[in-house]
Amino acid sequence: MSKVKEYFSETVTEMAHRVTWPTWKELQSNTIIVVVASVLIAITIFVMDFVFGITGDNGSTWRGLLGFIYNL
Repeated sequence: MSKVKEYFSETVTEMAHRVTWPTWKELQSNTIIVVVASVLIAITIFVMDFVFGITGDNGSTWRGLLGFIYNL
């Protein structure tokens, strides 16, 4: 039981005194970077799906490059 108490004591000490927490400004700027990167990745995946014709619909008018190749 003393090891568990020691573990929690050391954890609290480390989190309170040794960890460098970001400032509010750093947190905001890093959050903006993550949101922008997530949106760019989502747009990239959407464009790739559209270009390659991965729609899931057999009767769709746009079949993309894969549909063109399959029709050859």
